[in-house]
Amino acid sequence: MSAEIDVRPKSLYDQDYQLWLEDTVAQLQSQNFSALDLENLIEEIESLGRSDRRSLASYLRRLYEHFLKLSYWESERDRCFRGWDLEITNFRLEIQAILEDSPSLRSYLKERFDIEYGKARKAFLKASRLEPDLIPKEPEFTLDQVLDEDWLPWQPHELGK
Repeated sequence: MSAEIDVRPKSLYDQDYQLWLEDTVAQLQSQNFSALDLENLIEEIESLGRSDRRSLASYLRRLYEHFLKLSYWESERDRCFRGWDLEITNFRLEIQAILEDSPSLRSYLKERFDIEYGKARKAFLKASRLEPDLIPKEPEFTLDQVLDEDWLPWQPHELGK
């Protein structure tokens, strides 16, 4: 049994990613398309889209978790409201920034609406140790409410006056 040794020289992509990026930009700017490392360039472009989608799904899920905390975790709500509210604002700002760059991803948020709620519900139940029957299996809010910077599922009494 003999071990095969890969003797192929490493590509610039494998040796120095930043240098590969700079070289790729230079090749594109000079329209030297024949010198492009197309295989890695395609892979990188595809990963950019996946990254934004993963980020949107994550921010949406985290928003849901915080909405559930505000709505149902009464024992922690008064003590944690300010922090949760700040987190909600930050998640909304991140979603807004991604959607400003790629408005077409709003349809992706709609696709992930129920899926991410289910994941958030599961994480919230584990954190809060509340009875699962107390937490709705379907979201009690809309995507428009989720993205509305002025909407929360619960407000402290002093803010509601």
